[in-house]
Amino acid sequence: MELKDYRTQIDAVDDEIVRLFQKRMDIAANIAAFKKENGLPILQTAREREKLADVTGKAREDMRSYLRVLYSLLFELSRTYQEKGARTPLYDKIENAIENTPRLFPRSATVACQGVEGAYSQLACEKLFVTPNIQYFRNFEGVFSAIEAGFCRYGILPIENSTAGSVNRVYDLMIEHHFSIVRSTRLKIDHCLLAKPDHTQIKEVFSHEQAINQCAGFLKSLGNVKITCCENTAVAAQTVALSERKDIAALSSRMCADLYGLKVVQSSVQDEGNNHTRFLCISKDTEIYPGADKTSVMMILPHKPGALYKVLARLYALGINLLKLESRPLPDRDFEFMFYLDLETSVYSEEFVQLMCEIGSICEEFKYLGSYTEVV
Repeated sequence: MELKDYRTQIDAVDDEIVRLFQKRMDIAANIAAFKKENGLPILQTAREREKLADVTGKAREDMRSYLRVLYSLLFELSRTYQEKGARTPLYDKIENAIENTPRLFPRSATVACQGVEGAYSQLACEKLFVTPNIQYFRNFEGVFSAIEAGFCRYGILPIENSTAGSVNRVYDLMIEHHFSIVRSTRLKIDHCLLAKPDHTQIKEVFSHEQAINQCAGFLKSLGNVKITCCENTAVAAQTVALSERKDIAALSSRMCADLYGLKVVQSSVQDEGNNHTRFLCISKDTEIYPGADKTSVMMILPHKPGALYKVLARLYALGINLLKLESRPLPDRDFEFMFYLDLETSVYSEEFVQLMCEIGSICEEFKYLGSYTEVV
């Protein structure tokens, strides 16, 4: 036989598969209607387990693992089709937020930032707001608490850096606090080595842990210099300015040199020139502004094989792009994790509606963090 003959056979089999797939999904829709009439849940774990065992048991041994993958995906597609159109309290909440959020993002607001004047969070805040009233807090916990207490309408938090990776402390606090993401932005980070104008040989450098990681190569080139972490790069500059020592320096922004009367000993000392940090703007209430095309969620999944696969298969079935997947250990559980996902999908799309109505059913816990746009 020629290659074209085999392809003709494949085409004939594919035609039959399409016909049978559509027939199976039509039956699944009838099952969904029956379940709804009788108050039965869509997910029937025992039935899926029995069916998977039956199907793989009928197959040749070399085909069983392939059939297990195929039917696992088929179950997800079938469940998605059965759940299509079902509304949930979460989607009602999202729809209400879309209808009641103002059409324009505010130009001015009271905003919580971590650190002191000159912090990169301040720069990110000024990129999002024209005339913000900035309130500074010593740590990230303070920003979350200010939002929850209603002391500030918005808060700015760094979430990840292109060089040093995720800001784990913020992810851990996201598990503990209630908030909504309303905007995000990316800020070009340019670290400078700052010292007093009459400084002597540098023996100690102060900065935030993330900045230290971003400048690891440069710091190594300084030789035997002590590295000291502090809560913020601007705090590091302030510490150097207030100290009587002349042998210390800070990794901070150029703006902090002017703010605290320091000298730029060396500029752009980060290891990567393309060094950006992504910041989130959070609020207490759910606000969804026009054009929102990114959504963030957190979830705890059943502690068993295939749990994460089911979520990813659902995204694949709906054609939703996964931008980021982060996992953080749960403090009160051994070797169990909270998963954080950034998704790329318009808040107005049918796929988004369907996902928000369905995904909670395959999670132990599900937390919608907000839908928003990113300011570049």
